[in-house]
Amino acid sequence: MEFLRKIRENPTKALKIAAAALVGVIVLGAVLGALSPERRGMGMGWGGVAFNMVAPMAPSYDMAESRMFEEKMMATQAAGAPALSYRNAMPYYGGGTTGSDAEAFEVTEYSATIETGDLEATCGAILSLKAKDYVVFESSNSYDRGCDHVFKVERKSVNEVLTAIEKLDPRDLSENVRTIKNQVEDFTSQTDILKSKLSAIDQTLKSAMAAYDEITAIATRSQDTGALAKIIDSKVGIIERLTQERININSQLDYLAQAKARELDKLDYTYFRVSVYENKYVDGRSIGDSWKQAVRDFVYDINRIIQEITVGLVAFVFVVIQWLVYIAIALVVAKYGWRAAKSFWRS
Repeated sequence: MEFLRKIRENPTKALKIAAAALVGVIVLGAVLGALSPERRGMGMGWGGVAFNMVAPMAPSYDMAESRMFEEKMMATQAAGAPALSYRNAMPYYGGGTTGSDAEAFEVTEYSATIETGDLEATCGAILSLKAKDYVVFESSNSYDRGCDHVFKVERKSVNEVLTAIEKLDPRDLSENVRTIKNQVEDFTSQTDILKSKLSAIDQTLKSAMAAYDEITAIATRSQDTGALAKIIDSKVGIIERLTQERININSQLDYLAQAKARELDKLDYTYFRVSVYENKYVDGRSIGDSWKQAVRDFVYDINRIIQEITVGLVAFVFVVIQWLVYIAIALVVAKYGWRAAKSFWRS
């Protein structure tokens, strides 16, 4: 009650105290804002600059991504874990076959991975097989660090080619034997169905043409031009529709014939997939690349240090000035607020 009485007796001083308290709250809010994580992240507070002065500058996205990729590759090589590919993956088993003649449709495929210190000689040895009459190359791909080849060999000459590849000391050589009986039977079954459908379309078209000819003759004798026009339009429409059906079925038959021929071709040939990659003990290119990366890292570190002792130092000075201004304002407000409070209570 005494406090309220003094306020009523001297409202001017009460307003001054309220104003001083408001200014104090504003200053406190500014200080807390400067200390907030968002402000520090933008370099507006002491913590942001101090962190930038001590912690190294973050590398660019490309450099960080490159380093992460190199670290992953080194970790994989150190662990000796082979990468999963079509060469070492377990072949897919599509289910059983009917009957006892599945072995008559067996096909064999070989996959080889060769590690070499002389890429030109090894890839040249693979390409030399191209001169053989019983070898048919289907694809060849050569690049700086290796080469890939896919070719097929007549069954009677498989052992000769297999021996030539084994002489190159492959790191991995796998054989895959499977039957294509199901595929051949599926192609045959689909072909029979489409041929039956094509025969039915031909019969329908023949019957429709005969019926239209009879109706056309009747309409002509009766000289009914309207009915004759409708008959002609209907005849043209059914001819177009059935003709398009014939075209579609013939297209499917051609596709099935080609697919079946490709599968049956595997009974006469054995496929080889050979991948060669270079792995030298002393690789001048890799050494040169490592020196280039070392120089890049050196230039990056020097640039980071120069930025920290120039731009970072200037930013640090401005932040110190900012804090000094905050402290000075807080001291002035506290000083005069304290005086006003003491004067109010004494009165």
